[in-house]
Amino acid sequence: MRITPEPTMRRLPHYLHFLKRQLENGVEKISSTIIAQALSLDSTQVRKDLEYTGVKGKPKTGFFVKELIQAILEFLTWTTRRDAFLIGAGNLGSAMLGYNRFREYGLNFVAAFDTDENKIGSEIYKVPIFTLDKIPSMARRMNVQVGVLTVPAHAAQTATDLLVEGGIKAIWNFAPTYVKAPKEVVIENHQFTESLAALTRKMVEVDFHLEKYRLSNLEGNRT
Repeated sequence: MRITPEPTMRRLPHYLHFLKRQLENGVEKISSTIIAQALSLDSTQVRKDLEYTGVKGKPKTGFFVKELIQAILEFLTWTTRRDAFLIGAGNLGSAMLGYNRFREYGLNFVAAFDTDENKIGSEIYKVPIFTLDKIPSMARRMNVQVGVLTVPAHAAQTATDLLVEGGIKAIWNFAPTYVKAPKEVVIENHQFTESLAALTRKMVEVDFHLEKYRLSNLEGNRT
């Protein structure tokens, strides 16, 4: 199996969403150039990314949209159902339980866990809520391999340890901290502050360059 570069994996969902919109608009064939232009990418990079899916475009024809969508879904294994536990049924966790698109891409929440006694024993979007101590035994019994963390920073490592004890193979971490696990456990950290930092810094830099360009034009007009 070829090792897929992480930037490629992160671009493939963008291609998928774009292609689905094209299909809804009746587009049957599409070129890498059109995809690149729509997503502000280099067409050569788009072709290289799509090669990982095993689908090859034809000269002057490009790709069949339906075929390419299916290839991306299968490459990302989003056609395979994966049951998951969610740890932390607060605002973010509850919103994730109610986000139907996760099911479209194979992620199926079968149980959630929390320390709030008012939530334990209830359901959120038909997903039952349990105490944290039940994580290991339920994970083994239900053969759940994915855990999603939406807990506060101070509770993240404890929740991770319970997931690892239950044989979880992958952890999607939304807690505002990094967690440690054995090397055979895949951890994907999603830090909202990192995205926010990139957003706000880019705003400053764009404003700076626009102002610099404006002043340069003013100076040019004066001369």
